[in-house]
Amino acid sequence: MRVVTNYFSANAGYEKFFKFTKLLAVTISAQGLIQILGLLSGIIIVHLLPTNEFAFYTLANTMLGTMTVLADGGISAGVMASGAKVWQDRAKLGVVVNTGLMLRRKFAVYSLIVSLPILFYLLRHNGATLLFSILTILSIIPAFYAALSDNLLEIASKLHQDITRLQKNQIAAGLGRFIMISISVFLFPWTFIAILGNGIPRTWANWRLKKISAEYADPTQPSDPVIRKDILSMVRRILPGSIYYCFSGQIVIFLVTIFGSTHSIAQAGALSRLTMVLSVFTMVNSALIIPRFARIPAISKLIFNRYIQIQLILLLLSGFIVGVVYLFPAQVLWVLGSRYANLRTEVVLNVAVSCINLIAGICFSLNSSRGWAINPVVSISLNVLSIIIGVIFIDVSTLKGVLILNMFIGVVDVLMYLIYTFNKIRLLRLFESKNLVA
Repeated sequence: MRVVTNYFSANAGYEKFFKFTKLLAVTISAQGLIQILGLLSGIIIVHLLPTNEFAFYTLANTMLGTMTVLADGGISAGVMASGAKVWQDRAKLGVVVNTGLMLRRKFAVYSLIVSLPILFYLLRHNGATLLFSILTILSIIPAFYAALSDNLLEIASKLHQDITRLQKNQIAAGLGRFIMISISVFLFPWTFIAILGNGIPRTWANWRLKKISAEYADPTQPSDPVIRKDILSMVRRILPGSIYYCFSGQIVIFLVTIFGSTHSIAQAGALSRLTMVLSVFTMVNSALIIPRFARIPAISKLIFNRYIQIQLILLLLSGFIVGVVYLFPAQVLWVLGSRYANLRTEVVLNVAVSCINLIAGICFSLNSSRGWAINPVVSISLNVLSIIIGVIFIDVSTLKGVLILNMFIGVVDVLMYLIYTFNKIRLLRLFESKNLVA
């Protein structure tokens, strides 16, 4: 009888493993295609936009990311953590998602008030005309509107692991973006045209995403004050860090903007196009790893084992990517064109920084998916201290120096998240031991 039980248990384990492997292969393939489309769109923009226009495009994209982070403020983390508790109940999950959407709309207003004047100043400071500055700001609205809800609407499908339809929707958006940018930027090589080419397909994909989400989270459910309180408790711990990291996380662009020139901004922006490939792993993590990690029962040994497995995979992956770029920098830079062929050292540093930030971002997502959030006083203080130490010993007047500074800051962040997570698991293990004794 025991042999039969072991047989079925083993086969159940194999079946689960092969099912996950198949889902992983589908997700990586789809995200690979999405990122190839994104990379091609980025290369077209790099080649067709004049240097000054590409500098404006880089500034606008940077600020769009800042606006999106401010409009979230930890809401998506709160929705994931709360949704993971009721993910099998369509009505309750609908309450969680709709509460998050309600909060997101309120946060968006403040995000616009803070971010748009800063973008306007940066554009004018770097030589953009008044008319083009206004058109650039207006062109951001479609992409920002879609960003208000798309990652919240994806949560229900991710918790149910309905990944295939999410991938199809993202592929359609990527294809639409590639086609629109290819045609529009070729005819009108202006910043606001390139941004619209990115925002309009994303808005359309967002509309389709609402239909997919509705199957798992009832969109007719009202927001709930109890859920709102739970989400806001997460926001209070994450938002101060989000506000701070909006600026410190873009330190390359900001420092180059202050101490460099539009040419340096264009170089930083061009290098960032290459690291878009890493978004494949960010999206795989968001679609497969984070929802499954959030659903793990509160068992310290199980959480610890999964966490270590994820970190080892990230370490090996990052080492491989940096190694390839280090060995073949000229071939990597070839896709950007002759204007950026001399950035051999910078491209290696940029990829290393992106890999470190990828690990830090995934560590943060793993923590927040379980409702764990570092006290913002601690995280911000450590980050500020690392910046101060870095600026003292590193020359930030060059792009190379700024990248080295960013690498140092990223390493400190990774160590902070690792120490915090291991401490949370240790506390959970102590709690389990006390319950066993009782």
